[in-house]
Amino acid sequence: MEGTTISDLMINEQIRDKEVRLIGEDGEQLGIVSVKEALRLAEEAGLDLVKIAPTAKPPVCKIVDYGKFKYEQLRKEKEAKKKQKVVEIKEIRLSPNIDTNDLNTKMNAARKFITKGDRVKVTLRFRGREMAHMNSSKHILDDFAESLSDVAVVEKAPKVEGRSMTMFLTVKR
Repeated sequence: MEGTTISDLMINEQIRDKEVRLIGEDGEQLGIVSVKEALRLAEEAGLDLVKIAPTAKPPVCKIVDYGKFKYEQLRKEKEAKKKQKVVEIKEIRLSPNIDTNDLNTKMNAARKFITKGDRVKVTLRFRGREMAHMNSSKHILDDFAESLSDVAVVEKAPKVEGRSMTMFLTVKR
């Protein structure tokens, strides 16, 4: 049951180790003491004994107000979550006989996705007789990447997979 999520933290009598490295309420090191001694010190201060590093040898415990500690940890986790950026993969599908204006529309959509920070998967789909002219259609993907070269860079070059040719574009760093 050892872990670092808040609900898994052991407090007071749940701690079953012989001795622990103790940190006082002000963050000062109190050295290695027995659990009984640590519990006594926590009780005298009117606070809880919380095991904050269960995997350390000996485990690290801290004298804190558990409710306040739990609240602070939750707040820190929320802040970290806010700062995360989830990179999505947006797909743009083309066909070999696409018209110039349609291609420009798709390029503008791709430009919008890339400037927003997402990866773009450009797929050129072949149907029926178009399969015979696969290699002559590679220039469509090359032109697509070329026209977006100011904001994007080719992450994975065009590659044939079954009935389609796929290429990945990502933000230029």
